[in-house]
Amino acid sequence: MSTTKQKSKKKAAKVFPLKGLVIFIVGLIVLASIILWSSLFKSYPIEGKKQMLAIGAGDTYSGFIDRLAKEDKISFPIILKLYQKIMIHDTLKAGVYEVHAGMSVRQVMEMLSNSENAQMNRILVIEGTTFKQLIESLKKDDLVTKEVLNLRQDQMLKALNIPFSHPEGLFAPDTYFFAKGETDQKILTDLYHRQMKALDAAWSNRAADLPYKDKYEALIMASIIEKETSLDRELEQVSGVFVRRLKIGMRLQTDPTVIYGMGDRYNGNITRTDLRTPTAYNTYTINGLPPTPIALPSQKAIEAAMHPDSSNNIYFVATGNGGHTFTASLDEHNRAVQDYLSVLKLKKE
Repeated sequence: MSTTKQKSKKKAAKVFPLKGLVIFIVGLIVLASIILWSSLFKSYPIEGKKQMLAIGAGDTYSGFIDRLAKEDKISFPIILKLYQKIMIHDTLKAGVYEVHAGMSVRQVMEMLSNSENAQMNRILVIEGTTFKQLIESLKKDDLVTKEVLNLRQDQMLKALNIPFSHPEGLFAPDTYFFAKGETDQKILTDLYHRQMKALDAAWSNRAADLPYKDKYEALIMASIIEKETSLDRELEQVSGVFVRRLKIGMRLQTDPTVIYGMGDRYNGNITRTDLRTPTAYNTYTINGLPPTPIALPSQKAIEAAMHPDSSNNIYFVATGNGGHTFTASLDEHNRAVQDYLSVLKLKKE
């Protein structure tokens, strides 16, 4: 074989691997471009020319991205998470943002890191939380203008023109949207009027023969019902138990009232001593209702307080698997308690 042919073969051998490498690199670039375009630079999906996007307190970028992926609104969520970790050096900020048609997913993610971009402030008030928790939440909200939050409780109620001596239960839980910079006074006033409207409507349509002196006592009952069950289907059953106890002069004996009366002494557990220690809210030691609500009750709980079920049940206990067992006699109740303890034992084992 001639020297010329050998050189040609060597040259061809070098050219072909080089071409293959170039094709491979170009392919990687194309693939990377497709992935980036399908994730970061893809238009954020909205209906119409613009859409409001609500971000709650405590929401994270990871959770936000996972939610979009679950709803099939984005592709390659891992790319978005990597971009956020590397390029966005701030947390997701609560608020309501206006997303315009044509904005990319990347632009939306960057917008959400600055609360100054928010159009409105999203305020979440969870049913069953206390007035103290509501105030602490508003204090931490940078988009709320503080006017009354740092006042003494009696001064705050006076500033809000609320004719009650205790604020608990007077503010409606729900998800609200207020303008950025809205005052705490306006927010609390709106929540108060909404709760009173719900209470007035329920009171005017209440069932007959309820053991309440007035609608405020019904509000107290609603707060207890709210704390006793998280299941809507049980609200009227719990109401029925407590209403019948009031009628027959039986003590309510409900743990949430004891916890409320303990205040900052409560550490997550109730002891027998706690149940025996008298407070104004300990329904194991007092007759009837406590002096005030013990939480912020929802409209559903208020309605349940006005419309208890018509059974004969006066006892209930947790099942251990979600929900409660309702019974009419002490023997049935004791058996339900044993069932509950058996479930707990099995779970521990």
